[in-house]
Amino acid sequence: MAATLEVESTLTERYQTTIPETVRCALHLGKRDKSHYTIRPGGDVVLSRAEPTEESDPVLGFFLGFLARDMASPPERLQTIDAGFVQRLRSLTGGIEIDLAAALSADDA
Repeated sequence: MAATLEVESTLTERYQTTIPETVRCALHLGKRDKSHYTIRPGGDVVLSRAEPTEESDPVLGFFLGFLARDMASPPERLQTIDAGFVQRLRSLTGGIEIDLAAALSADDA
């Protein structure tokens, strides 16, 4: 039988708390992930990882997480984009129109 692990966290004056590392690891929670609370009739509260909604894009979430980690380690590697680079990008993409609301064709899917 698996042992039960118990941990505590403190509620701040603003009614906020940090989810302890052991709980984050057990639920595979990362920055910006959502948590779900189930309040049972006896007053017990069950914390679980919130399942993504249909509107959320898991690929975008992983990409944004990748960018956040890349920017944070080490932040001194970040560089500004100069005007020459922006001009080069515009020369490569100038005149291309994209309808972001259009469905992908079978070839693009």
